[in-house]
This record gives sequence, C-alpha cells and structure tokens, in this order.
Amino acid sequence: MKTIRISLKDDSYDVYIGKGLLERVGELLQPILPSSRVMLVADPIVYRLYGQKCIDSLCSAGFQVAESLIKVGEESKSLEQAQKLYEAALAAGLDRKSTFLALGGGVTGDLTGFVAATYLRGTGYVQLPTTLLAQVDSSVGGKVAVNLPQGKNLVGAFHQPLAVLADTSVLFSLPARHIKAGLGEVIKYGIIWDEVFFNYLEENISCLLTNPPEPTVLAKAIARSVEIKAEIVGRDEKEGNSRRVLNFGHTYGHALEAATNYQAYYHGEAVLAGMAMAAKLA
Repeated sequence: MKTIRISLKDDSYDVYIGKGLLERVGELLQPILPSSRVMLVADPIVYRLYGQKCIDSLCSAGFQVAESLIKVGEESKSLEQAQKLYEAALAAGLDRKSTFLALGGGVTGDLTGFVAATYLRGTGYVQLPTTLLAQVDSSVGGKVAVNLPQGKNLVGAFHQPLAVLADTSVLFSLPARHIKAGLGEVIKYGIIWDEVFFNYLEENISCLLTNPPEPTVLAKAIARSVEIKAEIVGRDEKEGNSRRVLNFGHTYGHALEAATNYQAYYHGEAVLAGMAMAAKLA
C-alpha cells in the first residue's frame, strides 16, 4: 500500500493506494473517523459488487452502517438526489460527527461530498473510488458539486475528505472503455505538469490499454497522478490561481457532455476531446 499525503492549511489527509483496501476499510478508517456512525452511498451496480464487502469490514471494526442507493449515471448529480440523501441521513440518525462514505465513481463521490459539505452545515466524508478516473482525479482535492439544467457542477463547494482509499483491485473488472476514459485524466497530468511522466505514459501506453492493464504500470500511473494533484492542490486549494491548470480540457469537455445530455461520452472521453480542441485553438 502506498500512502500520499495531501498537505493543506486546515484539512490535510491521506490517500491510500493498493490492492484489497475495500476489505480493510473498517480497519483503516477506525483511527480516522470521529464517530462509529456512517452512511455508505453507492449505485446498485457498485453496491452489488463491493457493498457487502465494505459493510462486513466496517461492522467488524465496530461501525454502525446505514446504506443509501442512488441511480446510476450523471442524472444522480442533482439537488433532487441530494435531498433524498439528506432525508436518508436524518432517518438514520446521522449527526455532525457522522461520516458519509462514497463508494463508486466520480458521480457518487461528487454528490456524496456535496451532501457532506451541506448536511447539518458540514460533516465528514470518505472517498472509496472504484473507477480509474475517480482514483486519479475526482476523489482527490475536495471539489464537490451537483449539476443544474444550465450546466455541470454549478452548485458545489470545496470540502476535503477525511481520507481516500483507492483499491486498485477493483479496476481489473472494469470494461476497457472505462480504463481508457480514466487515462484521459492521467495523460492530462503529464501534459500540464510532468514531461517525464508523459514520456513514461507514451512508452507504456500499450500496457495500459491491454485488458486488463499491466498492474505495475497502472499502479505507477495512479500514484504519480495523485502526487501531481496533491502538489497542485497543496499550492492552491480553492482554485484561486495555479489549480486552474487542472481544468485543461474541461471547458470544451463539459460543453460536449452537456450538448449530448451526458449520454454519449464518459467524462474522461470528453476531457480527451476537450484537450485536443483546446490545443488546436491555442
């Protein structure tokens, strides 16, 4: 297991990267969380694959676990779905010391983080990302939001997680298209920050595009991506200046997603197209 520290002025935390972390989630979170009461948020597909494994681990560590399922897809990043989670949290008796656990991809993480930032004026949450894109990007850095009909991520906050547990084992069951989409964000880091890393990706791209990807190369790509994001966020947590470099490709990418009603492209695919479009314009 590799641990990367996100060092911020007020909200420093660790990102844990390694195999089998979901089976150890209770053990790893026990010394971190302020209360034994937690709510696990996931969509039905992810819950069926990993939900019970997480719950068993949490219960073994003494946690009291409530569950709330959300719909699959971008439509769940909405104020309507957030309200349902608020109501579920109230019904489960969650207080300010309780913690939300986001088990899934970027949609689940963004929505759960937004709910945590606003429920009872702010509670803790933990990211348990299950897609490559979420593990290298959306789970780290504390940008949480929901969408409006007018556009993506228009209602949100900067609210850092208490921890991120990126279990690389889950990635090997993903379809090849999901891996390719996640590589869009990985390649972005090389372009904006680290030429050596970009060259490494170029030399090893065939290993990342095999199904499943080569584990050693994939692990290095994830760890270096998180290290780069940690460095950028540590310099500019709330996007006042240098953090905006992380948005490379996202202006066009978000427009492409909105124009196709979030149905045609995965986020990483839209970002790849957006980077190409921004480079062409430049």
